[in-house]
Amino acid sequence: MVVFPNAKINLGLNIVEKQPNGYHKIVSCFYPIPLTDALEVIESSTFKFTSSGIPIPGEPSGNLCVRAYELLAANYNLPPVAIHLHKHIPIGAGLGGGSADAAFMLHLLNKMFDLSLTEDQLENFAAQLGSDCPFFIKNKPILAQGTGTLFSEINISLSGYYLVLVTPHVHVSTAKAYAGVTPQQPKFKLQQVLENEPISNWQTNVVNDFENTLFVKFPELKTIKKLLVSRGALYAALTGSGSAVYGIFKKIPNLAIANHPVEVMQL
Repeated sequence: MVVFPNAKINLGLNIVEKQPNGYHKIVSCFYPIPLTDALEVIESSTFKFTSSGIPIPGEPSGNLCVRAYELLAANYNLPPVAIHLHKHIPIGAGLGGGSADAAFMLHLLNKMFDLSLTEDQLENFAAQLGSDCPFFIKNKPILAQGTGTLFSEINISLSGYYLVLVTPHVHVSTAKAYAGVTPQQPKFKLQQVLENEPISNWQTNVVNDFENTLFVKFPELKTIKKLLVSRGALYAALTGSGSAVYGIFKKIPNLAIANHPVEVMQL
């Protein structure tokens, strides 16, 4: 069985509070995009995990696909499987690729072995694998709050627009990104802006709070954002804590950015 886990972008990311335990409360819109990995699972006499495409750091035993299988196998006595993951979504770019792989793995195993798990049950399992994982169970735009795990519906569609995604060869540590941010309440309510304001107003009103510090540390990220806006992007921003930068365009743009991978897709 083959599935295609997709990435997501953040439309705005406000860091509103730091809790005593060190975690931060955020407000952000998670939006799925059609940039995918490929995940294949077949029954096998022994358990096996292989990968291709972008090299995946760490031991295979720590891969979220493996952990997702082990989580369900511990509860439902699943037979051994062979897993192959072709990695195309850039790693550590704020796109949620690893979380998507885990969530799609849960969905695939649920269907493959007729476990009859509901979406709520799958979300509960996904939450044990990572804070972004539950989003990819329903895989539709949501407003994320709290530590990024409290989801509510948001009325937004970018259907018909084009997305330009730039993934520079920059590694951004999430911990260090948060360390450089001072939590504060946003000037504009994110949900209200996204649901009621035209995209042309977002550049001023929809903010990723990581940009202030990361653009100083990695000026090439700021340069890419400015270039996207200069080439006609209605809105451009860093996604998550980076390092991917995206622009939303009304028409398919014709552009290349030297020395940086660029993906263009219709939403």
